[in-house]
Amino acid sequence: MKKVLVAMSGGVDSTVTAYLLQKEGYEIEGVYMKLHDNPQYHERNIQNVAKVADYLGIPYHILDLGDRFNEAVYMPFVQTYQEGLTPNPCVLCNRNIKLGALLDFSKKNGFDYLATGHYAQIKDGFITEAVDKSKDQSYFLSNVHKSALNSVMFPLGDKIKEKDVKSIAANIPILSDIAKQKESSEICFVENTYLEILEQHTDINLPGDIVDKEGNIIGTHRGYMHYTIGQRKGFTLKVAHDPHYVLDINAAKNQIIVGLKEELDIEVFEVNALNMFIEEKNFEGYVKIRYRSPKTPCSVSIKGDTAIVTLHQKVQGLAPGQVAVFYDENRVLGSGWIV
Repeated sequence: MKKVLVAMSGGVDSTVTAYLLQKEGYEIEGVYMKLHDNPQYHERNIQNVAKVADYLGIPYHILDLGDRFNEAVYMPFVQTYQEGLTPNPCVLCNRNIKLGALLDFSKKNGFDYLATGHYAQIKDGFITEAVDKSKDQSYFLSNVHKSALNSVMFPLGDKIKEKDVKSIAANIPILSDIAKQKESSEICFVENTYLEILEQHTDINLPGDIVDKEGNIIGTHRGYMHYTIGQRKGFTLKVAHDPHYVLDINAAKNQIIVGLKEELDIEVFEVNALNMFIEEKNFEGYVKIRYRSPKTPCSVSIKGDTAIVTLHQKVQGLAPGQVAVFYDENRVLGSGWIV
């Protein structure tokens, strides 16, 4: 009998994941990860995990990965904003924590597989989009080590959340209370706004100049960390007949560069620190520049650890610090960090 370690948050998705695997005949154990310092958050979740484990009759572990999370996810989040970039902590967490440190723990403890409640699939050694496109998390998994895919299971990848998962959950009595609780936010350590996190580490309210692309001072802002590429509001211009948008951020000079909407158009951009699942150096495919952005047809040319991405149609909102993910029709071909 294959042994599977199931990452459990105490929520609906991870509970259904454990339930399904047990029904399929796997020997399962649960594990809860303590990643950040929020005792009340963990206390509530661990109580739920304990209820689920008791219901399923399985043991569970509590794994404190706080130091590793702080080093690999939390502090890079803060530092990326300080550099005037837009971070993507969930991508770093999947690579370094969930399918990194947690996978190492599962292997050291004799498990054949690690299972999570991610909405994605693994087919023929590739991360593939989930059947439920509204929940698909393949974008956030695009940076994981290719070798990890041999030891990971995503039982929810072929399920529709509103139809399949909620129907299964309705047959698990202990989930009636858990299902009423608010689902975890996209970034687990951000309760309200990312600015509350940054304020603990740096002064975010440093007024500065707004300039146009030629460097002319045309207004003022309240601190560059309040802004991201494509943002339209929250700054004051001396004179502007047309709406202006954030085109770029110069953290060193505490400047926001703004312009007209069409100036956000991008056709060619560069990514580095590639994580590829294919060997080809030149290929045609699709790229997503943000989690919620559509896939855009593109050509990719790789040299070393860098790729030049040429889009077949213009996009807007390209933010350095985010991840660009390459797809064919529905498989993740690789990813890189936008520079």
